[in-house]
Amino acid sequence: MALNDFNAALKFENSFAEQLDGLYAFATGDSAIQPELVKINHSLAQTLGLDSQRLSAEPETAQLLAAMLSGGTSPKGAKPLSQAYAGHQFGHLNHQLGDGRALLLGEVIDTEGCRKDIHLKGSGPTIFSRNGDGKATLGPVLREYLIAEAMHSLQVPTTRALAVVISGEKVMRSQLLTGAVLTRVASSHIRVGTFQYAASRNQTETTQRLADYCIARHYPKVKPKVKPEIKQADNCYLDFFRAVADKQALLIAKWMNIGFVHGVMNTDNTLICGETIDYGPCAFIDQYDPQAVFSSIDTQRRYAYQNQASIALWNLARLAETLLPLIAADEEQAITLINPILQDFTETYQQYWLAGMRLKLGIDNAEEDDLALANDLLQMMAKQQVDFTQLFRALAFAIQGETSLVRALFKDPQPFYIWQVSWSQRLARNTAPAFDAIAKMNAINPLYIPRNHKVEEALIAAEAGDLSLFEKLLSVVTDPYQPRDGFEEYEGPAPAKATRYVTYCGT
Repeated sequence: MALNDFNAALKFENSFAEQLDGLYAFATGDSAIQPELVKINHSLAQTLGLDSQRLSAEPETAQLLAAMLSGGTSPKGAKPLSQAYAGHQFGHLNHQLGDGRALLLGEVIDTEGCRKDIHLKGSGPTIFSRNGDGKATLGPVLREYLIAEAMHSLQVPTTRALAVVISGEKVMRSQLLTGAVLTRVASSHIRVGTFQYAASRNQTETTQRLADYCIARHYPKVKPKVKPEIKQADNCYLDFFRAVADKQALLIAKWMNIGFVHGVMNTDNTLICGETIDYGPCAFIDQYDPQAVFSSIDTQRRYAYQNQASIALWNLARLAETLLPLIAADEEQAITLINPILQDFTETYQQYWLAGMRLKLGIDNAEEDDLALANDLLQMMAKQQVDFTQLFRALAFAIQGETSLVRALFKDPQPFYIWQVSWSQRLARNTAPAFDAIAKMNAINPLYIPRNHKVEEALIAAEAGDLSLFEKLLSVVTDPYQPRDGFEEYEGPAPAKATRYVTYCGT
């Protein structure tokens, strides 16, 4: 019954498979030994037209649903495949990566008419596995579920988690761990690395088909060319690149505004649709530190917090290289056309970032000195190691004259008091009254984020069979702006005696 209901609700389409041959291999997932549905995102399922509450309510139907979402059973209409892509990993190009442990089941049209990928992660080996086992374990799968849903609640474009299924087998990492499969939903999984895969093989026709597909799916306002000749005044591939660059600028600005460090901004983790993907080595900063790095392998600090905008630009330059033959027949002309977009990226990013900072500071109009005001505060925070999330949340109280929360965050609050004079004068030039600024600040500055120590605490308990801490943390980070009695322990950073937080790739 679950299979029929699932198929009736999710009518799979397969435009990627039908239009982009050469960029994937058909694949099947492993049949899980004893699949069990341990978490399903009912609100997300509802947007997909799926009544997951009813399907998961009965043991028999829940078991069938778990089998489908572990990769062992293909839904009707789905054509499971593993996508091919290349990618620069820490600056070094790997010509063939691909989905080594993932399947794209297909696409569905959600209740708002948007096309969404339904994707499994950890479903078993594929031809792209590169000697890997193709599996995932419960901790990292729950981590992605948790962080993705937190990011969605923090108003950041992101892939999302639909379900977590445990497979009934143990997976060897440094020790035997519980095997699990994540069902991920995204606007698409096409990456900068997908373009690099085709371009590095000199497959210009494939690159063009891929670009045309992305334009139609993600950037329909970019009109395809009517004539074979590509004209400067009507160059859809140049417009496509400009649109992708704008999406990336906005995405990174949103990361920076909430203190998020992605940790592995390789080109194969840069989605053309502008959503965040891959939550393995990510983390949130506690004390404000522009050089913050958490990934165990990022010894050169390539992907440090302060470097994220420049790395996004670097990744966009790699995308630009793949599009040059489509933009103009003459490479020098193509470079001349595309360079201004790359040169404008930093300013575009800064505009998005500053717009976000104005909201965080309660400012509702724009003035030239706002950048200096924001940077002065951040420099003060860095010097005194002030908690990023707590400080911005406390500023709304400071507007009301209650400065004790802010004062407690500084070792020496005197510099803040000096800065506060300039800030108060700036707020006086707002177009809305002070109480509007307070409400808007509390709607953009979270009280709760996925604090790294609380994430690890929840995942360790989950691996031991206790999901209660995971559920409690999930409930907090998916409602991050409203204070809740009894959840005070989720508001602050790790204890001062805690060891440095480290994250890992490939788990």
